[in-house]
Amino acid sequence: MKKSIWWSIIVVAILAGAGTWWWSHREAEIKWRKAAVERGSIQVSVTATGTLQAVTTVAVGTQVSGIISALYADFNSQVKKGQIIARIDTTLLATALADARSNLAKAEAQHYQAQAELKRAQPLFDKGLISQAELDQADASAKMATATLESAKAGLERAKINLHYALIVSPIDGIVLSRAVDIGQTVAASFNTPTLFSIAGDLRKMQVLASVDEADIGQLKVGQQASFAVDAYPDAQFSGTVSQIRLQPIVTQNVVTYNAIIDVDNPDLKLMPGMTASLTIAVQSKDDVLLVPSTALRFQPPRKPKSPADSTRGKREGGGGWKRNGGGNKGRIFVLENGKPKPIRVETGLTDGSKTEISGEINEGDSILTGVETPATTNSQSRPFGMQQGMGGPGGGRGMR
Repeated sequence: MKKSIWWSIIVVAILAGAGTWWWSHREAEIKWRKAAVERGSIQVSVTATGTLQAVTTVAVGTQVSGIISALYADFNSQVKKGQIIARIDTTLLATALADARSNLAKAEAQHYQAQAELKRAQPLFDKGLISQAELDQADASAKMATATLESAKAGLERAKINLHYALIVSPIDGIVLSRAVDIGQTVAASFNTPTLFSIAGDLRKMQVLASVDEADIGQLKVGQQASFAVDAYPDAQFSGTVSQIRLQPIVTQNVVTYNAIIDVDNPDLKLMPGMTASLTIAVQSKDDVLLVPSTALRFQPPRKPKSPADSTRGKREGGGGWKRNGGGNKGRIFVLENGKPKPIRVETGLTDGSKTEISGEINEGDSILTGVETPATTNSQSRPFGMQQGMGGPGGGRGMR
């Protein structure tokens, strides 16, 4: 009886020891995250923000001072080129015109008299009845009268033009965006021309004034396609074409940006001047290329070097990311071979952040590794019964956790 008990104890001890040894030396099962190599198109884009504006916007002002006596256009009014949109009171301008006409009549009379005196003086001088000085005086008076007459004529024309300026007309076909005056308001054109109206051209053709970071401006070219969204229509996408890249830098708090103009069609007039646009500009694209998740190029399988030589080689080979080499980018991806990760060298191309173009000894549909679901564990991290033994180190010692 005692012998059978002892044998049972020995068997249990052997089984426990074997289980402990197996538990401590087993390799944890790794669940790999995988993806398939795809063939498709990739596009590299630059993002920017901008403001929608009309292709042509004209500030309509006045060249004469006075009181606004009438308004013939308001906000959102459709106007035609040459259409009267406002009128300035003409009382003072009409008075100035009458005064100019009076001055002209006076100048004409003086001119007639001076010419007549010159005609009389010439025969008298020829007969020796008047001196050369008297003849010269008559000639000078005639010339001064002629100059005064011309000045009076110019004054009359100026008065007529100023009276015409009392009629404010639209310089283009378009729509009134803003009106800055009301009836009875006085406008003064003494120093700066006051703006009375802001008129936009055809809003079916608009532009986006985009602010592009200096790091991205080198990738932009005229003719590139852009898409954008506005807050007013969050579910809609609008498109346009880069038409101009301006060289003038915009510096704000040491941040340099450049303006680019995006031409936009607006047939249904949904887009309005001043809307903020979130732009995506396609700068490069390729079709029918092999694509992998960008995470696959950054992935490095968990492993521990078995020797200093392996460690040195691992450092030399580096991780799964890419590095620039000559004219292209070299990268590395991993595939499973006999249950173990196998590296494959590839050439990388365009990337949009989530996917990257590759070429090399890889085919469409091949399964590649992108990560692990369960990280690998080392011997010291797995103990039966939840026990772990530490070897200690500087400042520490052997312990149980």
